[in-house]
Amino acid sequence: MAQVIAIANQKGGVGKTTTAVNLAAALALAQRRTLLLDADPQGNATSGVGIAKETVELSLYESLVEGQPPRASVLPISALPFLSVLPATQDLVGAELQLVEREGRETILRKTLDDLQEDYDYIIVDCPPSLGLLTLNVLTAVNGVVIPIQCEYYGLEGISQLLNTVRLVQQNFNPGLAINGVLLTMYDARLNLCRQVAEDAKEYFGAKVFCTPIPRNVRLAEAPSFGKPILLYDPQSVGAKSYLGVAEELLRRLEHSEATIEPLGATNGVAAAPADQPGSSPAERGAEPEPGPVAEHVHHLPEQAPHQMPEVTTHD
Repeated sequence: MAQVIAIANQKGGVGKTTTAVNLAAALALAQRRTLLLDADPQGNATSGVGIAKETVELSLYESLVEGQPPRASVLPISALPFLSVLPATQDLVGAELQLVEREGRETILRKTLDDLQEDYDYIIVDCPPSLGLLTLNVLTAVNGVVIPIQCEYYGLEGISQLLNTVRLVQQNFNPGLAINGVLLTMYDARLNLCRQVAEDAKEYFGAKVFCTPIPRNVRLAEAPSFGKPILLYDPQSVGAKSYLGVAEELLRRLEHSEATIEPLGATNGVAAAPADQPGSSPAERGAEPEPGPVAEHVHHLPEQAPHQMPEVTTHD
């Protein structure tokens, strides 16, 4: 049976899609059969791995609304043999309205994924930036949630609302739902604000916070415009190494194995980004500091969190 993991946060711009795409790519690089499921009508995870949305004939919409077998919609990613994608298109916008009158509307995605469980080791789901019916379907269908938190002033705003939703799903639809981890994104150790957000997250979530934060990185921001995960676009970048570190930590948590994932290089048949592209020289990349483990920047944590968060079962 696959481990099904949602990348969820109702706040936009926190790095959900970037995390879904690159975490799925890293797991595929670790030779885990991985499906990237795009549940966001914007379809950014679909285009982020090089699939033009206008060429998609069958998508998640057909599976959810029309009952199309999901295997018919799955597309392989040739550059990463262990990675496949179940794409999304704008048609998914109408799914919430069309599903709202259906009996068992909260469990439709779970039933859809039953047909795929044996085909994959991991299914990574990119959630829309909302707490609507689509996100509720995802949380009902998955084993766990990874929550990206942007290291800025509003980063922790709204997390209590997401945790309330997780708690309600645990109580009513999916008692096995766990929080697999909290991932700090857009992290810059030089900024006091980033360190404070890291401290606040660590105070409440404790060991659930991934030790490897995701830094602000030019190459990471460029990769989607080329339709590639960062592990293909620039395997030696700070962003690529950070996502490899997060994937290794996730494998340790879920499989209790000391996995080491090597970045792709020219010897693996995948060349690094051309040197004439912006920001590709070592000097330019060196301007973006290594993020370092979060633990280095978190000291003397108080016993109580500064934010009033709801109680959520985290399944340690």
